[in-house]
Amino acid sequence: MPQTKSITKIGFRFFAAFLGLALLAMLVLRTGPQIIWNQVHAVGFGMAVIVALGGVALFIRTWAWRMTLMCDITALPWTRSFAVCLVSEALGQLGAGGKVLGEGMRISLLRSSVPIANAIPSAAIDGGLHVTSSTIMTLSGILATLALAPVSGKLRLFAFIFVTALVAVLVLAGVSIGKGWELMGKTARAIGHVPRFQSWISRRQPVIESSEHNLLSFFHEAPAAFCAAFLLNFLWQALAILEVYIILHFMGARIAVPGAFVLEGLTKVINLVGLFNPGNIGTYEGGNMLITKLFGVPGTVGLSLALCRRARALFWAFIGAVCLMLMSKPSARTNGDVNPDPTPIVQL
Repeated sequence: MPQTKSITKIGFRFFAAFLGLALLAMLVLRTGPQIIWNQVHAVGFGMAVIVALGGVALFIRTWAWRMTLMCDITALPWTRSFAVCLVSEALGQLGAGGKVLGEGMRISLLRSSVPIANAIPSAAIDGGLHVTSSTIMTLSGILATLALAPVSGKLRLFAFIFVTALVAVLVLAGVSIGKGWELMGKTARAIGHVPRFQSWISRRQPVIESSEHNLLSFFHEAPAAFCAAFLLNFLWQALAILEVYIILHFMGARIAVPGAFVLEGLTKVINLVGLFNPGNIGTYEGGNMLITKLFGVPGTVGLSLALCRRARALFWAFIGAVCLMLMSKPSARTNGDVNPDPTPIVQL
């Protein structure tokens, strides 16, 4: 039975990826490849700026993550930290499963520089801070959309319900961190009493409780590092807004920075919807077309914007894949002895 379930999951992911590719192809064909090419070509040299800005954003993510390592990291150089972050981000392009694999690979590649007892909590803390900053960004984008864009009554109602849920989650998260309440663990245990979810929760309960405990401990034991890492995550969000603004500026779409802020906030919702679509292919591009139309910008601009951002992501994913190959090669042994914990051939 477990093998059958695994095969079913893999088959479903391949099917979802196929549907995403088909959706992307349909969007490109309906929009017109020549129109898209003209808009992407208009960005021109701006793509180099976008790629460089993506590198700066990844550097910021690396910096925020290093702040969560509650141990001596003098043996972990910045270059290796950046390379490990690139590997994690590259695998994260594959969807929810890729993000889990990326975190596991990040921990594995640190084994020679950081104790695993510190590497695992840092990954959980970094992920929690990033998700929280993204949630705040999403909430702000939705509220700005409701205030600025013409939204139908039914959609406005759904947005209000979604915003209320997000606010409740953020308030509970803030109170639980400040008071040291382990709400996630207790919630998971309560859900685990439901027969349908008992098996699923029981396998993940230790991870949930450990992650929450680490986050709460980090806040109370190192408040300065906690605040610094949190602010760095918001800086990463600001760079994403700047990326949207620059791309649209090169395309000739005159959208101010507040407009780019709203677009990026709503893009987070698209990323959430497409979390279980490997690579978010098709859903990301289609979502961007819908978002830009809300603000009177042609859908073709939204599609070209999404393709430019995906090109930037693929560039750094390729660099991450190269780093993974280099860091995975065992170093040559002069005497032919086998070391159970080989040192990477390239000390990044």
